Amino acid sequence: MKEIVVISGKGGTGKTSLTASFAVLGGKSLVTADCDVDAADMHILLEPEVKKAEDFYSGVLASIDPALCTGCGACDEVCRFDALEEKDGVYSVIPLNCEGCGYCARICPREAIRMEDQNVGEWYESRIKTGTLMVHARLGIGAENSGKLVAKVKNEAKRIARELECKIVLVDGSPGIGCPVVSSLSGADFVVFVTEPTVSGLHDLKRVHELVRRFSIPSGCIINKSDLNPETTEQVKAFLAEAGIRHLADLPYDESFTRAMVQGKTIVELDSGELKNQISACWNRILDTANA
Repeated sequence: MKEIVVISGKGGTGKTSLTASFAVLGGKSLVTADCDVDAADMHILLEPEVKKAEDFYSGVLASIDPALCTGCGACDEVCRFDALEEKDGVYSVIPLNCEGCGYCARICPREAIRMEDQNVGEWYESRIKTGTLMVHARLGIGAENSGKLVAKVKNEAKRIARELECKIVLVDGSPGIGCPVVSSLSGADFVVFVTEPTVSGLHDLKRVHELVRRFSIPSGCIINKSDLNPETTEQVKAFLAEAGIRHLADLPYDESFTRAMVQGKTIVELDSGELKNQISACWNRILDTANA
């Protein structure tokens, strides 16, 4: 079983649109994992029918029982996050400030403070329109620990792939280089960068490549909208050659991507011409490289 992770240094490169297209092209031979849990949107294109949904708990938050609190202020003295406030001689917790360290609960003489597990989102196992399964998630508004939720999504996708004897787990990772991306990369066999020929696109490609390089994962790159800025496209190609990243494809700017999204379809479902052929050929190159 091979794990292919599609990431981008920045948002707006077309990463999710291409990953969803690869999921359609792969059909029942793969299991899909949407690990962009902070802004999950691959479900818009793959029409998941939820088969299983579970709450996801991660991290703890202090909670004070007002019936036990004597207002001694010991908790407030040790809190370094300004997470406690006093009113009428009783303390309460400001949830947005609490870091869940648990120090206040340890020193409370009346044991009035308990640390409660936090429900930070949900994860789902769904059947998508290709007939295979997708694991995806919804992180709560303002919730933390998205890296742990990514790990949960990936582990469930790999479990399902083993059960179904699928050869590929296709992962839509988060943009950027933060904790969710690191979690997306863990255990990957091949990484696909999706970039665009802009100054910020090239800059962020270099940043995310530096992260992938530390994991020693082989990689390839798709330059999307490559005809918008030929000069910068050549700069991207030069960097790929220098960094030893396989150049997978140059895809042109095409408003069919937008039309497909409006219709809730992938580009390979809407387009039957050259663009579909280019994306199909790119997917085959990814499979060949990942399996090499």
